[in-house]
Amino acid sequence: MSAHAETQTPQQPGNKKGKRKGALLVLTLLFVIIAVAYGIYWFLVLRHYENTDDAYVAGNQVQIMSQVSGSVTKVWADNTDFVKQGDVLVTLDQADAEQAFEQAQTVLASSVRQTRQLMINSKQLQANIELQKTSLAQAQSDLNRRVPLGNANLIGREELQHARDAVATAQAQLDVAIQQYNANQAMILGSKLEEQPSVKQAAAELRNAWMALQRTKIISPMTGYVSRRVVQVGAQISPTTPLMAIVPASGLWVDANFKETQLAHIRIGQPATVVSDIYGDKVEYTGKVVGLDMGTGSAFSLLPAQNATGNWIKVVQRLPVRIELDAKQLQEHPLRIGLSTLVTVDTSNREGSILANETRNSPVYESNARELNLAPANELINHIIQANAG
Repeated sequence: MSAHAETQTPQQPGNKKGKRKGALLVLTLLFVIIAVAYGIYWFLVLRHYENTDDAYVAGNQVQIMSQVSGSVTKVWADNTDFVKQGDVLVTLDQADAEQAFEQAQTVLASSVRQTRQLMINSKQLQANIELQKTSLAQAQSDLNRRVPLGNANLIGREELQHARDAVATAQAQLDVAIQQYNANQAMILGSKLEEQPSVKQAAAELRNAWMALQRTKIISPMTGYVSRRVVQVGAQISPTTPLMAIVPASGLWVDANFKETQLAHIRIGQPATVVSDIYGDKVEYTGKVVGLDMGTGSAFSLLPAQNATGNWIKVVQRLPVRIELDAKQLQEHPLRIGLSTLVTVDTSNREGSILANETRNSPVYESNARELNLAPANELINHIIQANAG
């Protein structure tokens, strides 16, 4: 054995145990510090946040349907196309609508002429009444002259009776003339030509025919993107036939399905952050809670759960919470309906209400794209009335 080996002293087992205990103590202390730090952080920060990845983008899907029946001749938009409010989407065959429109114009002209004839007849019947009054006065005068002559036996009884019959006949003819005038007046009631019921009815039918002709062009009520187009050229459609859908890129929201155990501190107005899978963590949307639904998904399903049965297993339910997104962020980073998102709600401020307690004073959505300006139809109606009034 060498001199170097002889000079080495053997290592004591107690030193190894001491070092091991010190390392375990330090490690335990480190874990305790981490646990305490996490507990403090959870108490101060994390307990005020609720998050879920069961959240999806939702939005309006404007169903396009025709307002009149007809055969499709042209389709102007296809899936993924961008359309503006008022753009023509589908054109229907206009032959039947044009024929009905021409017929309605003829009916109005005929109605105006017939009503005008009634108004002219009123003056004629009035003159006839005056004529019958003159005849009655003449017959009465003849009778008055013959009565003294008949009493003096200067004329025959037959002639006197003829005079009396003439008075009765003149009176009856006057009564008939008055009744004819009253019957004619009941038809017109002294109203203006354009205010006559028959003229107004014909004008309304012409207006309906004009609107039906305009509605052979189906226009978009909203600005957005075409989706789910099913209409084809040559198809015979009715007002209940779905043609396509328009999905606006603005006004989207997120339906976050939180567990019922997470809803205790969620209030309307609380801020929220939304991260979409399509953009990842690089894009974070800011939003706020605008409402909590009044029922879970299972409650509104076609076949709701029957929990009163004997075999029952409790399942934690989820309630949709609507998150409103920032419009500017949506414009910069557009989303699509149905995309998955991660939603985090800051529940530190709990002053808001759980359910909405105010009613809306304005429409949620509105569109006047399909409203028709009736000025051209009214102008045409006035022209037809004036042209046929004489």
